[in-house]
Amino acid sequence: MPMSIDGMDFPTVPAQQLLRQHTWPSMLASKQKMLNLPGPSDKRLAASLCDEAISNVHDYLKQAPSKESTVLYLAYGSNLSKETFRGKRGIKPLSQINVQVPSLKLTFDLPGIPYTEPCFANSATRDPEKDPLAEKAVSDSVPLLHTRTEHHKDRWHKGLIGVVYEVTPEDYAHIIATEGGGASYHDILVDCHPLESSDPNSPVSHDPIRPPFKAHTLFAPARPKEGDSSRLPIRPDSSYAQPSARYLKLITDGAWELELPYEYQDYLKQIRPYTLTTNKQRMGQFIFLGVWMPIVLGIFSLGKVFADEKGRLPKWLRWLTEAIFGAVWQSYDSFFKPLFGDGERTLEDGSGTSEVCPAGFRQNKGWEQALMIRRQQPLTDLEKCSH
Repeated sequence: MPMSIDGMDFPTVPAQQLLRQHTWPSMLASKQKMLNLPGPSDKRLAASLCDEAISNVHDYLKQAPSKESTVLYLAYGSNLSKETFRGKRGIKPLSQINVQVPSLKLTFDLPGIPYTEPCFANSATRDPEKDPLAEKAVSDSVPLLHTRTEHHKDRWHKGLIGVVYEVTPEDYAHIIATEGGGASYHDILVDCHPLESSDPNSPVSHDPIRPPFKAHTLFAPARPKEGDSSRLPIRPDSSYAQPSARYLKLITDGAWELELPYEYQDYLKQIRPYTLTTNKQRMGQFIFLGVWMPIVLGIFSLGKVFADEKGRLPKWLRWLTEAIFGAVWQSYDSFFKPLFGDGERTLEDGSGTSEVCPAGFRQNKGWEQALMIRRQQPLTDLEKCSH
């Protein structure tokens, strides 16, 4: 007869639900202290339907102080995190609302630094009608630990889930500036549907029914348009790289703080982070960072010196930054990767199975028990992920 917790049989209880019941209550007290903002007014949401995308972000950065209307900004990556958005970036949102965006999907295709921060979050266009119905959901019967070739980044098929912040024009200009001053991203307007329920336990609909409003978001095409002068590196396979555990934690922490649907949080927590698995990779990381990090940090230091009061970089420094990051990835592709191994994607061990814990479970004392319940296998098989 199966064991039970609160009247529920172990084999039928999703692992993430067990973790929430037995490890999350201790965090609720601190969460209660977080600043809860109201949603945007109906009048502002209706007015958004007349908003226009910003065609020239550099002109917007100059004109922002003269603008009166607020900006509705869609966040989906590390800007979900209060630590990043309100802390490091110093943004003070006026209101916020959790949304579903059927026309976009979450990707990790912005190149970062090989062996350390291989990639960052981005969004890509999505056609809901062409999303295969067979792939729209992952059955609870599928184990959490798969072969490492999947990595779980493309297993969500219900559109982008995020939060729309209402911010001042000055704050939006600062968001653009801190996201590369317009070098990496372009401003676009997308239809955002308020989530049908504020209860994170509620499932996410494939086809949202609440009327949409318009919000700005920052979008970096996987392939630049013809005539685009950007020199930023473009990877040959936009879905290849894995984000770091540090970066994933910012996203999962933010999703929890905002009480995004648990279904979506479960997906985020199953994304596998990039992990060094061989001594050659570790040596490659040491040499790579020794060569390039002083230069990269020097560029960041120049940015602090020459950026204006809104965080805008001069044109020559944007060009230099793009050129250096292009050289970083060229050296990786031509020398470091062939010699030291993959700096974007976790290498498989001999058996082809994963040694890496899902990002949301790392450093969580209760995850081993929950996975044992889910998979009904001895705890000893999972000990290698406990540290």
